[in-house]
Amino acid sequence: MKTALYFAPALVITIFFLIRAEILGKKNQIYILKPLSTLLIIVAALVSFQEPTRNMTYSIGILAGLVFSLGGDIALMFQEKRKPFMIGLGLFLVGHIFYSVVFFILGHFSAWDILTTLLLLPAALGFYKLIQPNLGSMNIPVIGYILIITLMVSRALSTLVSPMIHLQQALMIVFGALLFYISDMILAANLFWRPWKYHRISLIFYFGGQFLLALAASYFRG
Repeated sequence: MKTALYFAPALVITIFFLIRAEILGKKNQIYILKPLSTLLIIVAALVSFQEPTRNMTYSIGILAGLVFSLGGDIALMFQEKRKPFMIGLGLFLVGHIFYSVVFFILGHFSAWDILTTLLLLPAALGFYKLIQPNLGSMNIPVIGYILIITLMVSRALSTLVSPMIHLQQALMIVFGALLFYISDMILAANLFWRPWKYHRISLIFYFGGQFLLALAASYFRG
């Protein structure tokens, strides 16, 4: 079994208690558990460097994205204030750019891209139209964020036909990107459309997606 998988049980535990802390409003616990969960994923990505068939481009790119995500996690713990929210949004944007670059390099351009674009762009536009009336001064930053995360998912899907990535690994990447995408849509809908009592489920999607992206780094074949 890959070493990175050993971090999964610990991550499940931290996510469970993080969601519990979020529901109960235990801020001191959130300040510990949220960064800790991302740190576990970072370590899971780091162990890929010991794999004999490691791909340095993927491992370094995903690790960089995770580090910026950690900064975003910390900033968004104080998202009630505009400045920390904007910082968090910017840090996650940079993280998505790192992921996108990795998938650009290791993915494969094909007719498949036309299909994914035809599916993803209307979905992104529809979601933007849904939340746009409540964006106010956040309109431009949110447009940029939606475009980048949509690009990230599109390039993740391109790994399905890449000769450099086998199917099992590509599925980890695709589902990781999609889970991350869904988590962001849940958060944005809760903030800019209508509050949802169960929006904290986004944490499962977010950390699950990040873990899959990190885990894929250990599955390159020689």
